[in-house]
Amino acid sequence: MNSLVRKVQSLIRDVPDFPKKGILFKDITPVLADATTFDRVCAALEAYGANRGTDLVAGIESRGFIFGTAVAARLGVGFVPVRKAGKLPWKTAKQKYDLEYGKDTIEIHRDAVEKGRRVLVVDDVLATGGTMAGACKLVEKVGGVVAGCACLVELGFLNPRKKLKGRDIFAIVRY
Repeated sequence: MNSLVRKVQSLIRDVPDFPKKGILFKDITPVLADATTFDRVCAALEAYGANRGTDLVAGIESRGFIFGTAVAARLGVGFVPVRKAGKLPWKTAKQKYDLEYGKDTIEIHRDAVEKGRRVLVVDDVLATGGTMAGACKLVEKVGGVVAGCACLVELGFLNPRKKLKGRDIFAIVRY
């Protein structure tokens, strides 16, 4: 795992003042472009999901879709999209949440998760924890049980675990 952490850290680039002044954005697109590293990342996320008894994977729009679908396929389970408001075509449950740089709303289809199914919630970067906490609440609103929260990068200096108290969290790289 240490070699994977080092490799991922070497590929992630810092983009200052994006999406607005004062934010140091962690750009993970070089990780996605490196097939071997991307495969190793997905294998690590898969192993975490397998250990948590995952029945479904929920990916948070948009980069959570990239990792989430790959992990779901590797685990042999279904994938559930968690999207920004107004993007899903069926009846939805909604959750408002705070971002590092504003507020937003996410949605999930009301029938996306059968009662009691264990759902691994996946995203690319865990920053303040607001989006991940909102996605967890959505999974529970529609009857699921959050098996765990998984991401490529955790920005620990923003204290995201405070909003995710009691949740099991796995991050490959932690800053």
